[in-house]
Amino acid sequence: MRVLTFLARSFSWQPYSQTLPDAPPAYPGAATNAVVAFIQVEARDEVDRARAFRHLLKHLKWLANKKGFENIVLHSFTHLGGQSASSEFARQLLDEMAQRLEKNSYHVSLTPFGYFCSWQLDAYGESLAKVYKEI
Repeated sequence: MRVLTFLARSFSWQPYSQTLPDAPPAYPGAATNAVVAFIQVEARDEVDRARAFRHLLKHLKWLANKKGFENIVLHSFTHLGGQSASSEFARQLLDEMAQRLEKNSYHVSLTPFGYFCSWQLDAYGESLAKVYKEI
């Protein structure tokens, strides 16, 4: 798994084009004062799902707590390199991650899975506001 995260003042998205034929209808959305995570779920994560899930959860919570954020946006982003996992596996992992974070009192948004989206990002300036991590 590869993750590019931003501590964002604001992040908004608008579905642009559908990339998966079975994708459900998509809607625009927005979040403020949020950890925005661009996540590439990789084929190797299918082999050790529990490890990948645990490390991503820990990383997202750590970043949110650094700024006192309650909002987290999960964005599937298969452009960070490596071999992507199947779309079904990636969708399930992100859905489960959202559920787990919500159980931990975070407000979670998922950008439309199976769509390219246009987006606007206003990130904070400090070094920690832009973090790349390979899990």
